[in-house]
Amino acid sequence: MPAQGKHRRPKSVSLGRGIAAVTTGGAVLALPVLGATAASAAPAHSVAAEKAVAPVSVTAQADSVTKAAPTKHSVVSGETLSKIAREYSVSGGWKKLYEGNRKAVGENPNLIHPGITLTIGAKGAVPSDAKAPKAAAPSADRTATAERADRSERTTAAPAAQAAAAPATYTNDLDGWIKESLAVMAQHGIPGSYEGIHRNIIRESSGNPNAINNWDSNAVKGTPSKGLLQVIDPTFQAYHVPGTSTDSYDPVANITAACNYAADRYGSIDNVFGAY
Repeated sequence: MPAQGKHRRPKSVSLGRGIAAVTTGGAVLALPVLGATAASAAPAHSVAAEKAVAPVSVTAQADSVTKAAPTKHSVVSGETLSKIAREYSVSGGWKKLYEGNRKAVGENPNLIHPGITLTIGAKGAVPSDAKAPKAAAPSADRTATAERADRSERTTAAPAAQAAAAPATYTNDLDGWIKESLAVMAQHGIPGSYEGIHRNIIRESSGNPNAINNWDSNAVKGTPSKGLLQVIDPTFQAYHVPGTSTDSYDPVANITAACNYAADRYGSIDNVFGAY
């Protein structure tokens, strides 16, 4: 009978796959380690560990789905869209929140009523009924009236605009000269009337723009009176009105300068009834 081998308590050996070698006589038995000590603990990345991770991952995914799902919020007194958007960290702020709840809120995002329910995370599609209403077509009578008024306004305004744009024209006679002189006098604030100018012209020159006095004291001094209102050259030059001719025989220049002199000396050509 072969001698029985002595049984020894095998030493725990740390193995990569959790296997311990034990000798029994001449045979070698490979046994799984059942009560591994700290020295022979299975590596952290084990099959059991991998299985344990799976439920955690699924749970996290479920939580993510839950957070992504729309949330209902009942509005209470004192709340605003901005406040609610901040509370729920809405991406896009109150505008995004309003887009998704426009039908519930109404057309005024600044006015939300307590008790309405908002959907946090709702898609921002604008409801079809929130589109701006089309302006009502004007009635045929109103359109016709507006067209007539517009046509009447254009018809009235056109002649006025043309009259304002077209320069004034004057006849080349005594009447035209007086009227043109009055227009220049009005621009420079020189007083005088058509009647006062006409009366003095008839007395001074009988309406002859080339009239000249060669016999009075002024003529003796070498400065004869000239033109429609018989003005001597020194007076004409002193009271010449800018924009008119510098020729003392020019009818408009002569009348305007004489009236300017009369206004300075007598207050107006209307106050002159004799030699001046």
